Amino acid sequence: MEPTTATFFDLVRPQLQAVESRMRQSADPHHPALETAIEHLLAAGGKRIRPTVALLAGSLLQAPDDRLVTLAAAIEMLHTATLVHDDLIDGALFRRGTPTLNAQWTAGATVLTGDYVFARAAQMAAQTGSLAVMESFARTLMAIVNGEISQLFREQVPQTLTAYQERIYAKTASLFELAAEGAALLAPGSAQAHEPMRRFGYNIGVAFQIVDDVLDFIGQPTQIGKPVGSDLRHGIVTLPVFKYLEQHADDPLARLAIAGQTLPADQVDQLVATIRSSSAIDESLDEARRMVDQASDLLEPLPDRPERAALIDLGRYVVQRTL
Repeated sequence: MEPTTATFFDLVRPQLQAVESRMRQSADPHHPALETAIEHLLAAGGKRIRPTVALLAGSLLQAPDDRLVTLAAAIEMLHTATLVHDDLIDGALFRRGTPTLNAQWTAGATVLTGDYVFARAAQMAAQTGSLAVMESFARTLMAIVNGEISQLFREQVPQTLTAYQERIYAKTASLFELAAEGAALLAPGSAQAHEPMRRFGYNIGVAFQIVDDVLDFIGQPTQIGKPVGSDLRHGIVTLPVFKYLEQHADDPLARLAIAGQTLPADQVDQLVATIRSSSAIDESLDEARRMVDQASDLLEPLPDRPERAALIDLGRYVVQRTL
């Protein structure tokens, strides 16, 4: 059974409501179509895990609440902007059961809307009043975009575990890192917590993406919103494939995938079924659990407050979720 999120969400629920309101606040005058698009994007929902990390980390270190809410809103807006561009690049017509923006608008209008949401996120990050937060925000955005460019321009060359780790940092872990570290940067007198919080966010983000990659093999298409083995169908090799190859180095289909070749649908189905029945799934989840355990250990020197226990609970949720 999937763990409840009540424990860690309840501690910041009023702040999360303020984050939702903050994201919907109008900025400078803009075209009404942008307002409609932003509301469409935000209404699609999501777990709001990243802003929850920021709110819990900041509350643990007693960062000012208004600046913390602004940071959390900036992070979720940044995440939303990346999804707009991701869906366009991937040609995705639905996300979380809701039509994507590019399913309704032209490519040009979709790109410009994503750009606007990026800019709105940056404006909110600047409104935290912290140059250090703004620098961290900019580095994160550069990492995300560089990761997408690297993915788009990848050639049929052997895929490596190092390249995979770099990709999931850019795709997912960098935003979690920003959430935790950025919250610490806003807390007065918390300099010693900056690095532990950054590493906490990194570990949780890596674990989150590993679980996503496992669900790509074992999840139900109706739940995960895409066909099983979607990454392999696009020529993307993830941790379960690497774990499988550690024990089955001569598997011809896995070797073709690692070599950078996009497999036909029937061969993808065969390889997915083989990996699902192997130990690679459990080994990948074990890796995610190790990352979460390390993240929890990083919190030990920090104040013994309810938010610290909630962050540990959030880590457990990350590796036990089914969506």
